[in-house]
Amino acid sequence: MTLDKNTKTALFGVGIIASMAGLTAASVPLYDLFCRVTGYGGTTQTSERPPDYVSERTIEVRFNADTDSRLPWAFQPVDRRIEVNIGANELAFYRAMNTGTEPVVGTAVFNVTPFEAGRYFSKIACFCFEEQVLAPGESVDMPVSFYVDPAILDNPSLQGLRSITLSYTFFLAEGATRDLAARATAPTGG
Repeated sequence: MTLDKNTKTALFGVGIIASMAGLTAASVPLYDLFCRVTGYGGTTQTSERPPDYVSERTIEVRFNADTDSRLPWAFQPVDRRIEVNIGANELAFYRAMNTGTEPVVGTAVFNVTPFEAGRYFSKIACFCFEEQVLAPGESVDMPVSFYVDPAILDNPSLQGLRSITLSYTFFLAEGATRDLAARATAPTGG
């Protein structure tokens, strides 16, 4: 069976459109993977445990906190900066308080600056991996366990680096907050 010229052209066009749709659907996970592998845009790494090697060299880690204006939270780091040995597992805390009158769910996004340092900044555990629920007036200290990978010492462009800033921004998780409010006002069966 042979196809005429118009059918071949139509099939070719459909194939191009299907390929473009596939690339579009894959672009977000591929971009996320690219950022995690390269540290692009200050994306940090995740790890299950710290490295075996701890350097005598130290680096200052600074902590920054921002809150979206729609989220009624006071949010800040407990310590603004700490000096860490490269390769050592460290624990830092951020404090959040719901200053509103209703329970609220927040979610955090994060990055590291300078951006190139993101590929060497690894988090073992972090509050940013899950949505956070705070009742009115509730305050909580949220931990982040991290280390700076000793491989940073082998990167010539970061030889003079003396500090890294870990930045979090909390946003209102609107859907989760609506669900929380709906469950609180739903009649209980009995």
